[in-house]
Parts: sequence; C-alpha cells; structure tokens
Amino acid sequence: MLNAYHTSEPALQIEVISPKIQGVGSKRYVEYTVKMKTTLPVFNSTESTVQRRYSDFEWLHKELEQADTKIVVPSLPNKAWQRQLPFRKDEGLFQEDFIEERRRGLETFINKIAAHPLAQNERSLHAFLLEPEIDLSQYTRGKVKH
Repeated sequence: MLNAYHTSEPALQIEVISPKIQGVGSKRYVEYTVKMKTTLPVFNSTESTVQRRYSDFEWLHKELEQADTKIVVPSLPNKAWQRQLPFRKDEGLFQEDFIEERRRGLETFINKIAAHPLAQNERSLHAFLLEPEIDLSQYTRGKVKH
C-alpha cells in the first residue's frame, strides 16, 4: 500500500481560482474559489470547494501566527492601500491584472502553509479549506483530533 505522505503527486493540492467581484459600490469585494484535493488522512474529506475573500486569508494568517506552533507563516500579498484611494482613473482593487496578481499570491500563500506538516494539523487550516462558512462562534484554536 502506498503511504499517503510519499506519493509522486503532492498529498495536498490547493487551487485558488475563479475570482468574482461581489457586491456594489463601496461594499464590493472579490471572492475566490478555493479547491482542495488530498490523500492525507488528517483531513476528513478528500476534496472540497469553498468561497473565500481576502479577509478570510488574513484570518488564517493571524490564526496561524497566534497558534502555539513552530510554523513560520509566509506573508500574504499586500493590502494595496493605494489601490483603494478615491479618484483613481482605473478600477483600483477591481482591475483585472491586480485581481490576477493577488489570486496568484493567495494561491502561493495557501500552498506554502498547506505543505507544512505542522500546519496540516491546525483547526484553522481545516476550517479554511473545508467549512462552507468560517463560523467564529463555533471555532476554537488548536489541533485537529485524529
């Protein structure tokens, strides 16, 4: 039998795809589809697809930084404050090239985290990848129980 941790394909693959602008006016935001496939037994599902926005990635980053682990959390793509200024001659945060650049950065971020064996046991990563909505009233920081 093949060991899930020693296969030719990565045991955990994550794609950040299909960015869509949601909302109107000052309430606009970009939502990304996050698709996960895994053979790792620590996850209770082998595939999942969830919708996440930049603030959800920020939440995961903060949770992992505050967790009692030895994980060096990679940086997120920057917040792009200058793109949020009024009176721009372009779409700012909603420019297609910026959205694509951020999508690639978010995909790199989540894959670096997911590749770390200690992060794979963190509840925050499981909630981020598997829960349709991250429900903070039900969430507690810590390790996943096997």
